[in-house]
Amino acid sequence: MGSSLHLLRLNARELLRQPGSRKVVSADVPADDLGVEDDRITGPVTVELVAVSNIDGVVVTGTVTMPWRSACRRCLAEVVGSAVIDIDEVYQDAPGDGDAFPIGGDQIDLVPAVRESVMLELPDDVLCREECAGICPVCGVDRNLSSCSCDTTVVDDRWAALDQLRLDD
Repeated sequence: MGSSLHLLRLNARELLRQPGSRKVVSADVPADDLGVEDDRITGPVTVELVAVSNIDGVVVTGTVTMPWRSACRRCLAEVVGSAVIDIDEVYQDAPGDGDAFPIGGDQIDLVPAVRESVMLELPDDVLCREECAGICPVCGVDRNLSSCSCDTTVVDDRWAALDQLRLDD
């Protein structure tokens, strides 16, 4: 684990001492330090969060920004983007709510929430543009750049016998 992770750990007792206390967290963290090893992430994950204490816990809100790169699912062109993820989490000593994270000892560890958000936002199904024509399955030409005269009609041989069937009305 990297040294930047200490920025994602907060002193819970200091915050809970007085409801309404605030702590700003601003850090650039390598994805590997978060436990996310994925080639699609192209740079550090930027964390901009605010922790505010209340009567029964700490509410953490803000954004996590992750730069990414992936291949278009139709034409395989490289697509570059940045995911901005909204964070809104609750931390409690004894979480009664299934959505709350526990306060461990005297610390709030933001790493699991940030890791979970990053992993959920990694792009799976990327298009370079909505009208991408893709690659010709016969000759392999990128149909966004040029056209071909290949017959790309899909034929299912299992139904070929029905093509010969003629019904009298």
